[in-house]
Amino acid sequence: MATRKSAKKSNASADELKQFYYDMLLIRRFEEKAGQLYGMGLIGGFCHLYIGQEAVVVGLEAAAKDGDKRITTYRDHGHMLACGMDPNGVMAELAGREGGYSRGKGGSMHMFSKDKHFYGGHGIVGANVPLGAGLAFSDKYRGNDNVTFTYFGDGAANQGQVYETFNMAALWQLPVIFVIENNHYAMGTAQKRSTSSPDIYTRGEAFGIPGEAVDGMRVEEVKAAGEKATAHCRAGKGPYILEVKTYRYRGHSMSDPAKYRTREEVQKMRDEKDAIEHVRELLLKGKHASEADLKTIDKDIKSIVNTAAEFAKDSPEPAPAELWTDIYADA
Repeated sequence: MATRKSAKKSNASADELKQFYYDMLLIRRFEEKAGQLYGMGLIGGFCHLYIGQEAVVVGLEAAAKDGDKRITTYRDHGHMLACGMDPNGVMAELAGREGGYSRGKGGSMHMFSKDKHFYGGHGIVGANVPLGAGLAFSDKYRGNDNVTFTYFGDGAANQGQVYETFNMAALWQLPVIFVIENNHYAMGTAQKRSTSSPDIYTRGEAFGIPGEAVDGMRVEEVKAAGEKATAHCRAGKGPYILEVKTYRYRGHSMSDPAKYRTREEVQKMRDEKDAIEHVRELLLKGKHASEADLKTIDKDIKSIVNTAAEFAKDSPEPAPAELWTDIYADA
């Protein structure tokens, strides 16, 4: 078994570390429960878990302010929870139940919250990127200082529409942060087999878009990079690219046996780089929390997740008449 590298002293405050720990652990426990419900047949279709990548969205949400927007792809449950969406509604939507955010008609990939400025969950690889630029354009048009976090993966970074969007965002100086969640595997294809450049964020240079690579397994580093990116956008300097290098522990989706990598590789990441364990060590070594405190947090989170699962089970399936609703917008 690999040995965990000792946690360095963090510049984050005790309260920040506790919030990071809570938010990341909520995502992980929620996703573990979602995986269980999928195995029981209570969640159908596709289901892409965020386990391992929690520090990315938690760190960036810590750099966001009210009014900022976010849009992502199909590995989206973590983003929903991190921006404050109700676990009950998220789990019910995963189960296709009436109590879900899209009233049971969207499932894992397609749920939204206008209240939390969460605009999906999109199943087409890369298709959310121009939509994110459109959200940023609306803020530019209105003259406010809001930004849009547009998340996509290393696989989507090879889609042509991404670079069309880079061009438009740079031309119009849009306040959009392009977040590349680089978990090193586009489905089952390693980055080195699919991408010609070792770093993806550098592709923004052709459009005059600045950016940087960030350790996505260290939540405080993600937050710091997010603060730099948001400051750039809020100052009217146009888009910014963050390539957040992370790692997913599970397969691409629940149907993926992940035979393209070894168990030893995954275990090494868990042992040496796990984002939640890193913050846990900082809390304990800094005497910001005791083992008992952290157990209480875990117990509270498990209660929230179990309640969400029961809410999903108890919520009825959508009525057949729902097939005909929400098809056309009222003009």
